[in-house]
Amino acid sequence: MVTELSGRACAKINLFLRVTGRRGDGYHELDSVFLPVSLADEIRLEIRTADEPSVTVNCNFPELARSQNNLAARAARSFMSEFDLTAEVLIDLEKHIPVGAGLGGGSSDAATILCLMAAAAHLTDEDAASRLHRIALSLGADVPFFLDPRPSRVTGIGERTVAIAGVPRLPIVIAVPPFEVSTAAIFRELKPAGWSAAAPDAHIAAIARGDISAELAVNDLAAVAIARFPEIRRLKGLLEDLGARAAQMSGSGGAVFGLFDSTEAAESAVMKIRRRAPFATVIAATTLDGNADGESDDESDAG
Repeated sequence: MVTELSGRACAKINLFLRVTGRRGDGYHELDSVFLPVSLADEIRLEIRTADEPSVTVNCNFPELARSQNNLAARAARSFMSEFDLTAEVLIDLEKHIPVGAGLGGGSSDAATILCLMAAAAHLTDEDAASRLHRIALSLGADVPFFLDPRPSRVTGIGERTVAIAGVPRLPIVIAVPPFEVSTAAIFRELKPAGWSAAAPDAHIAAIARGDISAELAVNDLAAVAIARFPEIRRLKGLLEDLGARAAQMSGSGGAVFGLFDSTEAAESAVMKIRRRAPFATVIAATTLDGNADGESDDESDAG
């Protein structure tokens, strides 16, 4: 018996990312707003009956396919272990989200695979949902958000997610420098003097209205990342110069995003940044409101 499923694994941006403290185990406590984005990876699964559990990943990024420790493979193996299932799982992963850029691509792939496998196994009750959340958190702090990606305030180390209702779709431009940024290295270099504490309630209310200004787009990790990679500052400056109402680095970098007032303004900025910073991958997209599957006609990407 063969079951075939497919899905889209959307990216995210951190509209803001504030560090609020550090736990005894070394993990930093955060206050962040995650916005899902129309940029997405494409995932196709084949699940076959088998005598022994196995997972195979095919990917347009060969290095990911070769690594049996990638999040996609780990998600499938963890799902089978948690629910005591034995199957041969074939994962066809078409990556569009840049890797190691602070856009959550690997985490989103893992969450999407968990959701697809749960659907294939008809696991839809509250107990299954709780177990999926536990698997997701064991895979990475950002993975639980992608089980149901919608505009959300995310706190703790990523395990506490509260949806923010009413956030409109917003045109954005994402610019990605040609290198990966190590999340662990950025957090190691972050000092307590760089923590900005939790966001004011007024900022959350403004985000819910779509009234987003540069004042709201705080990222406590940006200064550390920019000190190591000045290209991040250059791309952020280009977005601001080209009319972004707010521009900031996402996550631990190196992707930066700019929010624009219209699709036309965003597309114009894409063309200009490609000319001025040909080293970057520049993507026009929209944020998502949580009521769609991430399909968008506004998405384009190029090196």
